[in-house]
Amino acid sequence: MSVTAERQQVFSDLELARRLERAEGRANAEFVEARAKLFPESGACWAERAGTYAMFDGVESPLTQTFGLGLFDTVTPADAEALEEFFTERGAPVFHEVSPLADAKAVALLNERGYEPFEFTSVMFRPLAGGAGVSAPDGRISVRLAVEGEQSLWAQTAAAGWGEFEELAEFMLELSEISARREGALSFLAELDGRAIATGGLFVSDGVALLAGASTIPEGRRQGAQLALLDARLRYAAERGCDLAMMCALPGSASQRNAERQGFRIAYTRLKWRLRRAERESGRGTPGGGV
Repeated sequence: MSVTAERQQVFSDLELARRLERAEGRANAEFVEARAKLFPESGACWAERAGTYAMFDGVESPLTQTFGLGLFDTVTPADAEALEEFFTERGAPVFHEVSPLADAKAVALLNERGYEPFEFTSVMFRPLAGGAGVSAPDGRISVRLAVEGEQSLWAQTAAAGWGEFEELAEFMLELSEISARREGALSFLAELDGRAIATGGLFVSDGVALLAGASTIPEGRRQGAQLALLDARLRYAAERGCDLAMMCALPGSASQRNAERQGFRIAYTRLKWRLRRAERESGRGTPGGGV
């Protein structure tokens, strides 16, 4: 292996996990701040305890959870108590997404406090040094950053990509509107013959480019829009000094396979934990010090 190649080698270790988890945590914190600004009555907020980011974005929101538990500091029973109180005092369930590189004591503590694992996520990454882009197949598709005043266009296009799920239409539109209006939002549009057909989001933090917000309207699918969006975002991130790109997907999903085809590899499989109903109803999490 050459010296250059060795320098570009990135290992799936604690340092990488900390960078990836902090990037996602900061992205979600900015989303929560955007909701709080747009909808003050929502009570959206976030806090940090023992290096863990705790997010409240509403009782039903998938963003209402923690990131980074046990990765940046040892989590004590008092820390766990305070984090639980952050959620329970707002009437929300308690969820922690935990990297397998976190302190083993964190998992032991979750077991002791009555949590159960219930969901897996593949956290993937790709080094950006030595060629950032991918081969976009269709020259008819153009990709650009949405400009000021196009937040609603981006949000409506993103929500239309979920059009076959009518029960999610309103929820996805609101989520997309907030995402497009958060601080530092980088919202990309893919257009075919002048019409927006797909979206992709990008969040940059400490050299890590987090890719999210992928959505394509039904009639625009299978034309290479998402590949073109991936290419544009990777190049954009690399040109601005990012050395890593990351994305998350359901293990074994089409999204994971597509990412692996484009040079991403799995850093680790993250496990999501929830406090059992019996533990919540018993009052656990209510007496500790606040976050």
